[in-house]
Amino acid sequence: MNRIPESELILNADGSIYHLNIRPEMLADTIITVGDPERVAEVSKYFDTIEHIVAKREFVTHTGYINNKRLTVISTGIGTDNIDIVFNELDACANIDFDTRMPRTNKKSLDIIRIGTSGSLQEDLGLDEIVCSTHGIGLDNLANYYFLENDVEETYIIEKFKKEVLNSPFTSSPYISKGSDKLMQKINTSYKKGITLTCPGFYGPQGRQLRLAPRFKNLNSNATKFSFEQHRVTNFEMETAGIYAMGELLGHRCLSISVIMAHRIFNTFSKTPAQSIQKMIEEILEKVSHL
Repeated sequence: MNRIPESELILNADGSIYHLNIRPEMLADTIITVGDPERVAEVSKYFDTIEHIVAKREFVTHTGYINNKRLTVISTGIGTDNIDIVFNELDACANIDFDTRMPRTNKKSLDIIRIGTSGSLQEDLGLDEIVCSTHGIGLDNLANYYFLENDVEETYIIEKFKKEVLNSPFTSSPYISKGSDKLMQKINTSYKKGITLTCPGFYGPQGRQLRLAPRFKNLNSNATKFSFEQHRVTNFEMETAGIYAMGELLGHRCLSISVIMAHRIFNTFSKTPAQSIQKMIEEILEKVSHL
């Protein structure tokens, strides 16, 4: 591969990557992503030591240690457009030599765990429960800008999903990607598992109505009914499919874990959101610190 030009790999004056504002040595091999910038400190407060604290725009990064485990926690902001930025720049820090602007010969695979919030699409997945995403189905178009390939099972799932859930002219071409089996086994949770639907917005794209009526009225109910063998759509949010797609394309191991804040079938919302998020952070950190 040729040298990556200045217009493509943009570096700041201090040698850090353009948006995240971090340098390669600031990045751990195990990374926790959160959406909310304020949630970064809610994770890093459990670190024994913190080496680096960086903030730029919605991207806040803390790197430090729990016991002997080096971890980075970074906020992505909301949506897969930000996931595109974060994952490309994390990978650049791991796998591109900033001095020569050339990809490194020996590629590094990062372990990336998203901990976030989500809405339930199944009666038996209740408020404040935690769900682990086996796959992400994206309605946001991010992966369609890259060369994402699917295996036979993924191809069958996405084609069946198009027919049964999006049974009308739709505004995007959905894609599917899978989380890391290896990372799921290592973390070894007893959480419920399922397909996460990733939407390009919070209101209309997730079937919410304030003053504007959503165009695709049956999207949620169709997604709830969808299944293929042991797979079903359990929840939806705004990042998972993009994380899984970018992780697969770049060779990183990714896992998305979410706590249920809203139950879209019963039209209810958690009465203890902060406590539920904190409980999830503590549980995941306990597992991740031993990876």
